[in-house]
Order: sequence, then structure tokens, then C-alpha cells
Amino acid sequence: MSADHHAAVADKTELHVEKSPLGLARPDPKVGIADWLTTVDHKKLGIMYGAAAVFFFLVGGVEALMIRTQLAIAGNDFVSAQLYNQLFTMHGTTMIFLGVMPLSAAFFNYLVPLQIGARDVAFPRLNAFSLWTFIAGAAVLNASWFFQFAHDVGWFGQDLALSDIAPAGGWFGYAPLTSDGYTGIGTDFWVLGLQILGVASLAAAFNFIVTILNMRAPGMTMMRLPVFTWMTLITSFLIIFAFPAITIALAELMFDRFFGTNFFRVEMGGQPILWQHLFWVFGHPEVYILVLPAMGIVSEILPTFSKRPLFGYAIVVFSGAVIGFLGFAVWSHHMFTTGLGKVATAAFSLLTMAIAVPTGVKIFNWIGTLWHGRIKFTVPMCFALGFIWMFMMGGFSGIMHSAAPADAQQQDSYFVIAHFHYVLLGGVLLGLLAGIYFWVPKIFGRQMNQKLGYWVAGLVVVGFNVAFFPMHYLGLTGMPRRTHTYLAGFGWEMWNMVSTIGAFLLGIGIAICFVNLVWTVFRGKKVEADLWDGRTLEWSLPTPVPSYNFAATPIVSARDCWWEHKHGKKKMKYMSDGGPDGVHMPSQSWFPLQCGIGFFWFGMSMAMMAAGVPFAGYSAILGLLILFVGIYLWALEGPGGYHIKTPLPDDPSPDSTSAPQQAAPANASH
Repeated sequence: MSADHHAAVADKTELHVEKSPLGLARPDPKVGIADWLTTVDHKKLGIMYGAAAVFFFLVGGVEALMIRTQLAIAGNDFVSAQLYNQLFTMHGTTMIFLGVMPLSAAFFNYLVPLQIGARDVAFPRLNAFSLWTFIAGAAVLNASWFFQFAHDVGWFGQDLALSDIAPAGGWFGYAPLTSDGYTGIGTDFWVLGLQILGVASLAAAFNFIVTILNMRAPGMTMMRLPVFTWMTLITSFLIIFAFPAITIALAELMFDRFFGTNFFRVEMGGQPILWQHLFWVFGHPEVYILVLPAMGIVSEILPTFSKRPLFGYAIVVFSGAVIGFLGFAVWSHHMFTTGLGKVATAAFSLLTMAIAVPTGVKIFNWIGTLWHGRIKFTVPMCFALGFIWMFMMGGFSGIMHSAAPADAQQQDSYFVIAHFHYVLLGGVLLGLLAGIYFWVPKIFGRQMNQKLGYWVAGLVVVGFNVAFFPMHYLGLTGMPRRTHTYLAGFGWEMWNMVSTIGAFLLGIGIAICFVNLVWTVFRGKKVEADLWDGRTLEWSLPTPVPSYNFAATPIVSARDCWWEHKHGKKKMKYMSDGGPDGVHMPSQSWFPLQCGIGFFWFGMSMAMMAAGVPFAGYSAILGLLILFVGIYLWALEGPGGYHIKTPLPDDPSPDSTSAPQQAAPANASH
């Protein structure tokens, strides 16, 4: 196959425009804002997911720094107790649902079709629907800050006296504290925002499951899938099994608050403990929904920079599946202090200890990959090694929680804060930063500043440990979590100040990384398409990747097929699948965006109805109307699409052994 195999097409055959019975035709803009608003291209959607995640990471980071500033000294009054409650609630919610999850989704969207040799996901418009629904849910959640600010400065007049317009009940939203008797309309923003975000996550999860199971290139068997794709598949299954529990809990809470039902009202016979069970049936698998993608990223980076295949590939994949399965069996270790009884406590203690086994297996396999490898300490590799170190430390303190007596002492103390930040920030964030430095050259054809990258890695790792390791000590000496302030004399002053200094170091490191990322997108150094001598299929493509991904469908003959093609005996083959007219590409659509607008309108109107705004109920009905009309017209719009004649291979026979040449230099072929 010639080097032109991946070149941009010059021959585009427009199909006859098909219109729906209502006269609708799908748009096909290729430039400008309309292109981004209507796109169904998984790569552009992935970039938009990433941009949104970076923005919300910064928002959540500012909230965290305000929390640490408040706790830096004893008796501080930097923020009020009410604002403090809102800050830690929105910080947790933002980081989990608007930062980490969408950044993982950005990698899913951009990479999974490329790694399995597909042209797109199975349902491109559903993919766009997931993005715009996510944006709608995030906007509803954060609109509460705007209304809180407007209320505080008196824009609503002096007669309106509402409290907690921004959510203030914690990211876990324990009932009955989230009932309308204890918290304001901020809880309504929180409930509605999370429900909308849940719709986005479920739609995306079904899409990726169908894509991975059905759209793999010939020869890409399940046991040849890249580990990152495997972790995407397992994460997607976790989402569709875990999210219904929180959806039910949120719906019941919404009915309690809006319609006077009694699911969680103690005085009416409700059961607040039901909330904890439903929440943690979702909440603990959610930890693995966040962690497994980072494990997948690390499993791609370590072999690349060790020049060795992943040690024990099969057991790494199996361990990921076991972690996902056991994740559903340990939810009650969050509830040891609620009085579950001896048998239940013993069972969940043992299961919690057991989940350390597959996690440890993964770590041993990563170390085995490094053993005798020709290791290159690139920036992504430094972050990946940092992930292993930080995640292990978080895992060790997690095992301590599995012992019910120890957990009873650590419950609701700063020890717990230290534990889950070592898992979710030290582990997941370092894994995602490793992924950013690893795949940005593939996505944009430009490389982030490497010298600055080493400084970022140092600041993040040092700042993180300075910020969170002292919290172990603070927790063991009795400092409670969610405390607005504390008195001098408990021995907490010095370590809180140290922790705050570490938090600012960490924040500076992450801010430098994201500023460098934005600068790189526009002005970064151009690099070759296979910068790292990659192992998986995405590295075989030019940069930026053409809209059709693969000019000819690859025929995979080995695991790590691109590496094997370059350095081994099993060369990649290909097959031309476009026919005489070329490859069929889908047209774009406005209706996923309309559905997102409908969700946003509905969520905002329901929150306004809770605030007593006149006619807000009718406005909520209008939001639903916008949503359902969008879905209806989505079903009726014409199929559209167009044909692209991709560069054909020299020998189009399916059994040809010629294969894509080394990916072309960045921007030279598109």
C-alpha cells in the first residue's frame, strides 16, 4: 500500500439529499460553529468532552483551594459556614461527574473506534446526544452558583429570602438532610442535574458496548483488544448496572421534595437508610468507573515506554472484570457505622479485603512489564509510574477501612478524605494526565512542552503528597471532615497549613498543565504521527486523523498489531470496504443539540418551580416538549450521508499483505 493510503480524499460524492416526510434534511456543514454544534464525528465529540472536562476541573480546583484556604488557620472566617458547605458539595460533585468522568469519556470517544479499527461509534447521533445532555446537566448544576450570587447581591429584591440556592448537602446527598426541611433549592438543582447527567452516561455506555462488541475490524478478537478498550467496555457495563440505583434514589428524593411523598421522611415512616443503600450500590462501583479507564491508560503507556508487551495481558483484563464485579459487592463497607449487624459487617469486610487481590494482580503485572524493559522516562511514563505509587498508597489505606473496628474510628474523619483523594486524585488524575501527554500528539499533531511536563509532574506529585498525606494524621487525631473551622489547641494547626500549601502547589501544577495544553493545541511543536513508536491501531493513522479514520479496513493478525507490523513478523493486511462509490459517511444533525436544550430548559424550570417562581411548571412542560419534539424529529429526519473515495490500496485483494506504511508526518496528509 502506498503512503497515500491515509491521505485526505479529493473525491467526495454527494448522495441525493433525502428528506423526511416533513421535509427535513440532515445538515452537512464542515466549517465554523455550526459544524461543531451538529457534528456526529466521534473525534470532535471527544475533543469537546475534553474541553468541558478541563474547564470543570479548573472550577472544581478553585472550589478546593477555597476550602483549603478556609482551613489553613484555626478560627478562620475566609468563607461562611453556608458557603463552605456549598463549596465541598460542589467540589465533590464537580470533580466526579463533571471532571473525571467526562475526561475519561473524551478518551473513550476519540480512541476506542480507532483502536478497534472502526470508522465511528455504532450510533453517532446518540453519541452527540450524550455530549449535549452532559453539557445540559452540568449547566443546570452550576447555574445554582449564578442564582446564589444574584440572591446574595440583591438582584431578586429584599423580599426573597432563600437559603442554600447552591447545593449544600454533600456529594452523597444523605437523606433526610436533603429533604426540603433541611436544605434549600440547591438540592433541587443537584437532583435534576445528576438525573440529566445519568441519562448522558447511560446513552454513552450502551453506545460503547455495542461499538466494541460489534464493530471490531476483522481479526480484532476480544483477546486482541487494547487494554484501554477493554477497560472502556467494563466501565460501560458498570455504568449501566450502577446508574439505575442512583436514578431510583434521585427520583424518590425528587418526589419527596416536589410532590410530598414519604420515601425518606422519618416522621411519615420513611427509611433514610434506603438512600444510603441505593447511593452506595451506585457509589462504590462509581469509584471503579473512575479508576478503570486510568488503569487502561497506564496499561497502554507502560509497554510503549518499556519496549515490552504488557506482562500477563489476559490476567490484567480478567482482573479488571473481577474488580468491576466485586465493586457491586462491597457497598456496605461505607455503612459499617449504621449498624448492619455482625454477619453483614463480617461479609462486607471480607469482600472488601478480597477486592485488593485483583488490584494487586494488576500492579504486579505492571511491575512485570517494567522488569528488564528498556524504560524511557518520558513525561507520560513519569505520570504512569506516579499513578502506580499513589494508587497503591490509596489502596493500603482502603484495606484499613475494610476492618470494621478501624473503619468505625476513621468514619467521617479526615483520614477518609486522605484515602479517597489518594485513590481518585493521586491515582485517577495522574493516569488521566499521563493519557493527555501520551495522546495529545496523536489528537492535535502537536506535542506539549516536555521540559514543562517534567516540572508539572514534580509539582503535582509533590504538591499532592504535601496536601493529602498530613490528612491521615489529622483524621487519626480526630479532625472531622466537612468541618467549617476548628479551634486552636487541638494540634491541627500546623498540618492544616502544610496541607493548604500542598494544595496550592498541586493547583499550580495542574494549571500549568492545562495552560500548556491550550497553548499546544494552537502553537505547539508539530511532531510526527507515530511519535512514541506506538503499539495500537490509532498510531498507524496520520495526524489529524481523517474524518473516515481508515481508508481501508485493517485486518488484524496479532495483539499490539501496529507494533507487530513494524517490528514483528505478523504484518497487517487490509480490505477495501467502500465499494465503487467509496466510504459512506453520516451526515450531521441538529436534533441531539435540541434534546440537550430541552433537558436544560426542563431542569432549570423544575428548580425554579421549587423556588416558587410563577408558571415555572408550565415552563418545565415546555422543556419536555422541546426534548420530545427533538427525539421525534430525530427519528424522522432523512438518513442523509455522502460517499468519500478514500485512497485505494495498490492491490485491493483482501489477502494482500501490503499494509499501511508508517504514519505520515503531522499535518502533511490532511
